[in-house]
Amino acid sequence: MADADDVRRLALGLPHVDEVESEGFDFRVGDKGFVWSYPERRPGKRRLIRTDVAVLFVGDEAEKQALLLGEPDLFFTAPGYESMPLVMLRLGEVDIDRLTELVTDAWRMRAPEELIAGLDHES
Repeated sequence: MADADDVRRLALGLPHVDEVESEGFDFRVGDKGFVWSYPERRPGKRRLIRTDVAVLFVGDEAEKQALLLGEPDLFFTAPGYESMPLVMLRLGEVDIDRLTELVTDAWRMRAPEELIAGLDHES
C-alpha cells in the first residue's frame, strides 16, 4: 500500500523534477506535469484535493484504456478527463514496486530526451 509520501519520494528521486506548490502534490519535469494529486470535482462545491489518488500521465489513449480495463481496482477516470492521456491511481491499492514503475514511466513520457538518455546511461 502506497501513499502521498511515497509518490513524493519517488518523483523527487528522478532527475530535474520540480514540485509545484499545491494543497497536495504536483510534480513536473521540463515544465510538464507527470504526477499530481487528484482534484475531485464536487457539484456546487470547491474541488477536493485528494492525496490518496494520484493523476498519472500515460501518454496515449491505448495505454489509458489498457490500464483502465486491465486493472480497474487500481485505475479509474473521471468526467473531464475522458479525452486526456491521464488515469487516476488509487494509492491505497498499489504496492511500491508498481508505483515506482508507474511514476518512472510517467516521468519518461514527459521528460526531455536528453534527461531520459542520461537516466538510461546511469542504469
